[in-house]
Amino acid sequence: MLHHGGRLKTASAQYGIPLEKWLDLSTGINLSGYLVSNVPNECWLRLPEDEDNLEAAACDYYGAQQLLPVAGSQAAIQALPHMRAHSRVGVLSPGYAEHAAGWQNAGHEVLQLSADEIEKKLPLLDVLVLIHPCNPSGQRFSTNVLLHWHSLLAQRGGWLVVDEAFMDVTPEHSICAHAHLPGLVVMRSLGKFFGLAGARVGFVAAEPKLLSDMKNRLGPWTINAPARWVATQALQDTNWQLETRARLLRDASRMIRLLKQHGLTPSGGSALFQWHCTQHAAELHRLLAAQAVLTRLFDQPAAIRFGIPVTDAQWAQLKLALESLPPHLR
Repeated sequence: MLHHGGRLKTASAQYGIPLEKWLDLSTGINLSGYLVSNVPNECWLRLPEDEDNLEAAACDYYGAQQLLPVAGSQAAIQALPHMRAHSRVGVLSPGYAEHAAGWQNAGHEVLQLSADEIEKKLPLLDVLVLIHPCNPSGQRFSTNVLLHWHSLLAQRGGWLVVDEAFMDVTPEHSICAHAHLPGLVVMRSLGKFFGLAGARVGFVAAEPKLLSDMKNRLGPWTINAPARWVATQALQDTNWQLETRARLLRDASRMIRLLKQHGLTPSGGSALFQWHCTQHAAELHRLLAAQAVLTRLFDQPAAIRFGIPVTDAQWAQLKLALESLPPHLR
């Protein structure tokens, strides 16, 4: 099992700091997520039903012609590699490690590619996997470039797989509207922007046959009924979405300024996280944790990722922790 952010209880035990004192910036999850109202009692009494309007709400929100609800995009990440014969798969690196691991564990040949290598290596690939915007670098590609790469892959039966888990703040850059094209697979998640990571709700947009094959592979009731109900409410709440996008963009700009003020200029990022590459990443991660600020540590390249605080108290805690850092880390 790969390690991910959010292991707050482990950090609490390691550093001897009570859970309630921590500022967890390790996940890139919106810390002011969608507020869940009372779930109707019948959601607990009945098996999940496909006719509950979730798919229609998701298609409307994402601009997709058809999609499949799944138990978080992680379910699709694990299923997709088993839906192809042996392939040569290019995966954007650095990026969310589960993608490369999923294809590798299923017996495919995996090439870790930088953004600059994709164009040159594309003729050698059967599948190209992108996180867009990339986690953790924030790397983006134009829609025209993505559709060009898709066209080249699809001509020989290949796939372009795009993980848009962090796309919600900038929906104008999504390619979900094109996901009906053969060989284009787009993943979305309610875990980051909506802050509903615990509900484990995601979606795959793709051509009908691929979605049907994945549905058969995953089996019935992949998402529980209460989570489906909550997801439907969130996807239909346009006012919350507009207000949250505006706030996250403001807070991301504030985060960039704060990090720069303390000598930690971001190497990349998005509205939900900022990424700082440094040879001192491990020490920086440890010293911030000692101040009850949990970040996400990366080895290749050495870097840490900061999620975005929400409350005044959280911003003050982060500022104090950054001010405590020794000069050689700033």
